[in-house]
Amino acid sequence: MKKSVLFILLVVLLTDLFAQSIQVGCSSTVYENNGEPLTIFTYKPATYKGGPILVVFHGVRRNAEDYRNFAITMGERFKAIIVTPLFDSVRFASSRYQRGGIMKNEKVQPKEKWTYSMIPGLVAYVRKLEKNDSLPYYLIGHSAGGQFLVRMAAFLPGEARRIVAANPGSDLFPTKEQNFGYGFGKLPEVLSSNEVIRSYLAAPLTLYLGTDDIRPEHNFDESAAGMVQGNSRLERGRNCFAYAKALAEKNGWIFNWRKVETPGIDHDAARMFAAKEVEDALFGK
Repeated sequence: MKKSVLFILLVVLLTDLFAQSIQVGCSSTVYENNGEPLTIFTYKPATYKGGPILVVFHGVRRNAEDYRNFAITMGERFKAIIVTPLFDSVRFASSRYQRGGIMKNEKVQPKEKWTYSMIPGLVAYVRKLEKNDSLPYYLIGHSAGGQFLVRMAAFLPGEARRIVAANPGSDLFPTKEQNFGYGFGKLPEVLSSNEVIRSYLAAPLTLYLGTDDIRPEHNFDESAAGMVQGNSRLERGRNCFAYAKALAEKNGWIFNWRKVETPGIDHDAARMFAAKEVEDALFGK
């Protein structure tokens, strides 16, 4: 029995020792994710020397591989590893993706079941492959991926250096006057208290907006709740930022959000990721 245990431990140690790091160039792997595996698409530049991890979140089309390809410009520019997880529509409907799975049948779910809770484990997996437990990480998502990250910033921001929501179709206003997922209304107190909202405003969130994202295209949310926020994604982002900033100033709360706009770009993830302003969105002070 003891020999069997020792053999298993030896196999585990050898597996860790010889585990391959992220492959240079484009690749993919599977993160086991506690029995709910996620395919992740990666890119590692040939110039990589221990730079950051950029976790990229796809839009509503669930085209994670395309988003990895869109993000190659950032990988090369910032000498960063790109990691793009696939949240398929079969397992991750909008309630689990854009809204993070925090509620089900009007009940708060255990935190470990939130989709947001998968991200620290995913980062730990990449760090393990790279044999570097201290690699900093940044999160950037576009459209539906931006919605995912806006709400993640409110409820489980983790240790991300910066959370960048690019062109989200709707925003999470720090108010109970709008119902979840447009605001904190109809959420239980544990998810909507002043302390939760104050922490949200202190999160390292960037609203990254294309100034031409003003047309009702690309699955635009034209619901009554969505239209309250503004007539376009650009207007909604600007309105949310202004509301949040005013609320923080009124209450004397820490405000760590940033708003970065890139001119002449509409609802286009590749161009948003390639724009010079993305550096400010991710790394600006």
